[in-house]
Amino acid sequence: MAKAVRMLDIAKCVGVSIVSVSKALSNKEGVSEEMRVRIKEVAKEMGYDSPHPSRISKAKFVNGTGNIGVLIPKRFLERGNSFYWSLYEMVAADLLPNNYYAILEVLQTEDEEIPALPHMLMDEKIDGLIVLGQLEAQYQSFLKENVKLPLMTLDSYDASGKDCVISDGYYGMYAITDYLIRMGHTDICFVGSVGATSSITDRFFGFSRALSERGIKVTDEMVIEDRNAYGTIKVDLPERLPTAFVCNCDMTAYEMMDVLLAKGIRVPEDVSIVGFDNYAPNIKMKPEITTYSVDMAGMSRACIERILRKINVNGYVSSMKVISGSVLIKNSVLPREIQDQN
Repeated sequence: MAKAVRMLDIAKCVGVSIVSVSKALSNKEGVSEEMRVRIKEVAKEMGYDSPHPSRISKAKFVNGTGNIGVLIPKRFLERGNSFYWSLYEMVAADLLPNNYYAILEVLQTEDEEIPALPHMLMDEKIDGLIVLGQLEAQYQSFLKENVKLPLMTLDSYDASGKDCVISDGYYGMYAITDYLIRMGHTDICFVGSVGATSSITDRFFGFSRALSERGIKVTDEMVIEDRNAYGTIKVDLPERLPTAFVCNCDMTAYEMMDVLLAKGIRVPEDVSIVGFDNYAPNIKMKPEITTYSVDMAGMSRACIERILRKINVNGYVSSMKVISGSVLIKNSVLPREIQDQN
């Protein structure tokens, strides 16, 4: 079956943002007429099937602003090629066919510490708010207590388990770790700062379950930190090299590969590596990382559907939505018996 063409595919072909593509295809302002024609031509050539606007948008109340706020803590955007920037672009594009615009605000570190409400809330410019990424616990409580508008969290959650959309980090990491074990690897280290985000914590417990089912106890020596308090990724090799590394994200996996290669250690001939999320743009290292592919598009669509229902539909029921992905086999793993022969 042919893969469906996405707005992201058109954006890459034309060399513009996904938001520009969405505006052009939905005849919204914000792109030149020349660019609009170019985007539509490319979309037609690629066989793009334009989605139908959600019925929910027809129920939009008269006094609304037509805007949805997207709040992202600054630390999640400080690295280039951010996963969260790409996820924001998908959210912004998915809102447009529903007659809503996205307003992005980057939550400054000092505002998160004070704490201070987002400016778009104080200026009453939005009908609802999506928090993208994990807030500090104190600020998250502050936001819930003070925000009266519909609120949704994307890619993180708290103990309430309400109004959030996440990827299946627990099962996904369980599945990718189980794949390594089936390839003969039992001497494995987890690379990730376990308490940094709920996502990394879930992935660690999925990793731990896969090992515990084979009678392997996870010890402190099997866990390697991968980032500082500001989210900057940096890894160090353990004193004793395992046969495989399970990394909490692909960016960390490629960083680990870079450190290994600098020491003359080959991947996968000497050590195998798997990652998580299938997101590492502009990295051209070989081999490509075997990973668990997160359904970013599915997460975006589910989040939009839920916040629009919360805004427009009486009787909305709060819950957690978990979006599954799939294991993606590439070239960074060798069976243990073959690795031992190198």
